[in-house]
Amino acid sequence: MTANLPSWPYSRYIAHRGGGRLAPENTLAAMRVGAAHGFTMFEYDVKLSSDNVLVLMHDDDVDRTSNGQGPAAAKPYAELAQLDFGGWHSAAYAGEPLPTFAAVARYTVANGIASNVEIKPCPGREAETGRAVALAARQLWQGADTAPLLSSFAEEALAAARKAAPELPRALLVEKVPADWRERLAKYDCVALNINQKDATRELIDAVHAAGYRIAAWTVNDPERARLLLDWGIDGIFTDELAAIRPAA
Repeated sequence: MTANLPSWPYSRYIAHRGGGRLAPENTLAAMRVGAAHGFTMFEYDVKLSSDNVLVLMHDDDVDRTSNGQGPAAAKPYAELAQLDFGGWHSAAYAGEPLPTFAAVARYTVANGIASNVEIKPCPGREAETGRAVALAARQLWQGADTAPLLSSFAEEALAAARKAAPELPRALLVEKVPADWRERLAKYDCVALNINQKDATRELIDAVHAAGYRIAAWTVNDPERARLLLDWGIDGIFTDELAAIRPAA
């Protein structure tokens, strides 16, 4: 069944937001924790600051993951760089800065770590962010052994990424698996479908493979569920539980 599948040079174990629950998400500190737990692939979120610097952040607002307040889209990089993105997690990470996409790219490439780059645009900046992430990824991973996998819930961002750097692999992220998933994957020339693990079944995995695509599931935090999905042949699982669900476990 794998004969018609696109290349998948990625680990089946993917550290969610770099360090899962063990470190402040989307930071270089998180990446180092993920690497220390044996992970060779990270997922992380990238968006634009108000002055168009690509940075790692999941939420539209900085409130949850920093000591600041307000929408990220309204803040220039110099302001974001002054915030503490680690203290909310634990005292051990107090003072951890917000990393740029470029810094994380350098770290992962230098250490042989693959990336699932989730394009996470601020509202209204979907196409702009998709294009910026794709062009930056093309440059930052030039000559690297493994290209980053670009994914997004925002289909406008995925379309813009495809137009800007068609050679980079893409995955469609979905909250719920749509009936027309085949058509959507074809529309954005994707290699994979990234689904909520609750929707994962052996039948769906087989159907996605039969259609010529890869499939990964987020966020798998129960070790038994992880083993089951891997037994069913899923291509990747995103996890927060880096100690319990990892390549060496």
